[in-house]
Amino acid sequence: MALVRTPIVPSALFVGTKHPGCTPRAPRRARLCVRSAGNIKTNNIKVVVNGAGRELGRAAIAAIHKARGMEVAGAVDVQFVGRDAGEIAGLDEALELPIVNDLVMVLGSLSQNTTSGVMVDFNTESKVVYDNVRQATAFGLKSVVCGAALEPEDLDALSTFCEKSSMGCIVAPTLSIGRILLQQAAVAAAFNYGYAEIIESQPGSKVYPSSEAQELAQNLSGLGRIYNDGDLSQQHVARGAVVGDGVRVHSLSTPSGTSSLEIRLSSPWEVLSYKHDISDVRALMPGLLLAIRRVVRLKNLVYGLEKIL
Repeated sequence: MALVRTPIVPSALFVGTKHPGCTPRAPRRARLCVRSAGNIKTNNIKVVVNGAGRELGRAAIAAIHKARGMEVAGAVDVQFVGRDAGEIAGLDEALELPIVNDLVMVLGSLSQNTTSGVMVDFNTESKVVYDNVRQATAFGLKSVVCGAALEPEDLDALSTFCEKSSMGCIVAPTLSIGRILLQQAAVAAAFNYGYAEIIESQPGSKVYPSSEAQELAQNLSGLGRIYNDGDLSQQHVARGAVVGDGVRVHSLSTPSGTSSLEIRLSSPWEVLSYKHDISDVRALMPGLLLAIRRVVRLKNLVYGLEKIL
């Protein structure tokens, strides 16, 4: 499902002129896309969810609404436009917050009412994420990017941009704390094994290998060895993709609702396996809430949820 891609709009932060959405008299249409000041608790972290109509976005709205110290202040998507965010998230009460398909309008309106705002972006397209984070930063909001496989040049450019702007951003290829524990265990064990193969199953994914599998393979690389007897050939497709220092990745696409990531480390005499399954996106919410709470104190880009655990 494609999310909202927004153009970069100049702001006072970069060109020395006021952005029209940031003036005291913003258009009435813009004022209706976020919760009114009377409904917002002053000390709460105000969160804009970009991708609110997706399964992960709906779970995020429910989790943020129930969490202490934060609240949903904006919901953006190209579907369910005009519907109440609380309704599509399955909450018992309406949030009096309609879903809109204009991210710039939401960011501009929210920037007038808060000094502690965060945009959560569930887009997976590298260039779109890059533009959205720049736009959020221009309006004074921190960013949490979830699940995007950013191109190296986009990640480097975003890191430089956030550092120069002194604005925090967390890019999390996975929000799962369990997946991070799997990665840490695999890296610790990899010194003792010369063979490494990753098997993943990501329902509905169109990116192979997934950002999680790529991150795991990269974390296993740079440890002073080339895995799988140094076989970097991709002549035989059935042997899987080669990522990093010879790590083989096998991506499955199944209709099952279970997301699975497994790493097999082996020597000629034994096999050590680590596997983690996720059956519901609600398993990712503790990681998301942690990222939102931590990003408001950052002044630079941090890659990987493990950096803030």
